[in-house]
Amino acid sequence: QVQLVESGGGVVQPGGSLRLSCAASGLTFNMYAMAWFRQTPGKEREFVAYINWSGDTTNYADSVKGRFTIFRDNTRSTVDLQMNSLGPEDTAVYYCATGLRSSGTADYWGQGTQVTVSS
Repeated sequence: QVQLVESGGGVVQPGGSLRLSCAASGLTFNMYAMAWFRQTPGKEREFVAYINWSGDTTNYADSVKGRFTIFRDNTRSTVDLQMNSLGPEDTAVYYCATGLRSSGTADYWGQGTQVTVSS
């Protein structure tokens, strides 16, 4: 079955950087677009970043554009999210997803990794 395992979360000071990674298995990775979402308590899960199957098309939420970069390595079946200039508003559980739907949801989700931006 499809498995997505995120790693790299943690606590960082405002203005700092973190790199999240998602390892995928159980699918032909280079045939799937990938995305990152995030969720804070009491709020709906929100889209963060998208990358197509080949890596030559990306898309970002306005709130992270210019600060976050999504990468993929089809040889390792991984998708990373480089996050720079982090602020308290970026504090959330971050989820890797695939099997993306036009409705903004996805068929497959990772378990999530917590990112906390705090001084």
